[in-house]
Amino acid sequence: MAMAGLAVQIYNAGGFCRVVSTKPMPGTQWIRALTNVGCRVEVCIENKTILSVEDIISLIGSQCDGVIGQLTEDWGETLFAALKKAGGHAYSNMAVGYNNVDVEAATRHGIAVGNTPGVLTETTAELAAALTLSAARRVVEADDFMRAGKYEGWLPSLFVGNLLKGQTLGIIGAGRIGTAYARMMIEGFKMNVIYYDLFQSTRLENFVTAYGEFLKTQGEAPVYWQRATSPEEVLKEADVISLHPILDKTTYHLINKERLSLMKKGAVLVNASRGPVIDETALVEHLKANPMFRAGLDVFEDEPFMKPGLAELPNVVVVPHIASASKWTREGMATLAALNVAGKVKGYPVWSNPNNIAPFLDEQSQPPAACPSIVNAKALGLTVSDGSAQQKL
Repeated sequence: MAMAGLAVQIYNAGGFCRVVSTKPMPGTQWIRALTNVGCRVEVCIENKTILSVEDIISLIGSQCDGVIGQLTEDWGETLFAALKKAGGHAYSNMAVGYNNVDVEAATRHGIAVGNTPGVLTETTAELAAALTLSAARRVVEADDFMRAGKYEGWLPSLFVGNLLKGQTLGIIGAGRIGTAYARMMIEGFKMNVIYYDLFQSTRLENFVTAYGEFLKTQGEAPVYWQRATSPEEVLKEADVISLHPILDKTTYHLINKERLSLMKKGAVLVNASRGPVIDETALVEHLKANPMFRAGLDVFEDEPFMKPGLAELPNVVVVPHIASASKWTREGMATLAALNVAGKVKGYPVWSNPNNIAPFLDEQSQPPAACPSIVNAKALGLTVSDGSAQQKL
């Protein structure tokens, strides 16, 4: 079926309210989350990777209660004004991040903005670990070599990479994802860790201390942690640096020419956070000048594009923003986004702990009567609930 020139697929055509999804999303639980509360769901199936503002306005139309969108879309004043005019009061990103959303504009129009935290932690950390291994052990280079038919036999110097065991791991941004990644690398490779964060990560520190004590009981050398006083300290000391900060004015181009020059010549730099955290042009030049330096990137400064020269470099592993691309996580993100919109349509309160999302994803039981995560709940004065008590934010 086509609507406003864009192809859409409709579920529960007789629903009492109308919710639009700008993209098809994995799984079916998210569709049921909306249709079970009486929503008509219209999914844009247009063969277009990124919808324009004009496209989305046409999807919103003259009557729309809520929208589920994607982080590639520009949700600012224009779209929120259109959604408000159409009677809408809910928008949710199918993402934990919302750098593409002007939350203040949404709040001015009385529109709740949802996101999907708590479901991406382990999946993103696993991808960061995969990038680390791929870059350190030159997996992609070796794979290309084999596929090109160049392998003629074992050689002592063929694709010699970096040993991770016992090396120093650097973490910039020791929140949930940074800590989960650190645990994987520490347990897997017995790496010591140095981290920088504005806030002390007692969870990470306690884990490393406890694991170090366990190793001593096994007759092995313990591992240690250190909290750095600056990002520069991490960059100077670590053999592997993984970036996990939020993106704001203070972290834009956090890794620039000057800071790249502080890193070890054979270091590995991993970014599965936000592309603009790295000055990508400076990184290209650094990779060219330092062939033993390696990088693993899931995100890019000007997505979906890479800076000139990056794709041609053998000492960087690049993947297309797939950190959350496990089946469980992507289906969970879709379900949480849908429940954010469904909950607002039904007038439900906001869940008090958006990182405790397990009750919303159990397909064998009804989800809580709450919106999993609304980032502007306090600004809108919405009610918060954990299922047993409610209060105004």
